[in-house]
Amino acid sequence: MSHINLLPWREQKRKEQQKEFGVLAGLAAVAAAVLVFFAHVHVNGLIEHQQARNNFLQNEIRLLDRQIAEIQELEATKKALVDRMSIIQELQSSRPVVVRLFDEMVVHLPDGTFYTAIEQRGSNLTLRGRAESNARISAMMRNLEASPWFSEPVLQVIETRDQDGTRQREFSLTVRQTTPNAENDGGAS
Repeated sequence: MSHINLLPWREQKRKEQQKEFGVLAGLAAVAAAVLVFFAHVHVNGLIEHQQARNNFLQNEIRLLDRQIAEIQELEATKKALVDRMSIIQELQSSRPVVVRLFDEMVVHLPDGTFYTAIEQRGSNLTLRGRAESNARISAMMRNLEASPWFSEPVLQVIETRDQDGTRQREFSLTVRQTTPNAENDGGAS
């Protein structure tokens, strides 16, 4: 039998396979590196695109925030103007009421009675004055009760004093101011 040495052939085949494996591994590494590079470039492109979108949105948000601030400022100005207008309208509508109130106070004041002080807190009036007798104070209270502009007169104090040889009654009473409806007011004018 002849001896054939297969070892060099196998070793040569093994070296070729190792070379082939090294080349394939190198190609795979190069392909993986190229793939990673393109993936990195693509991801960075996506990130830059998203950052550009985020910057655009942030700029738009800043613009909208400025517009919202301007709108809130305009709404505050509008509210202040509406409040002023309502106060002015309220004052305009209550202006004749004050005149009518003083007129009613004088009309219902009996002879021999006069006021020394008038104080208003909300819708309550405190009337201080002098009268010749208690009957005149009672008549004034009845007159105030009968008026559509006043209600609930309550006598607080009556003090009798001698002044210049005559007896005077100093009184203090409270009365609630009311506003009659438009029909009564329209008929009285």
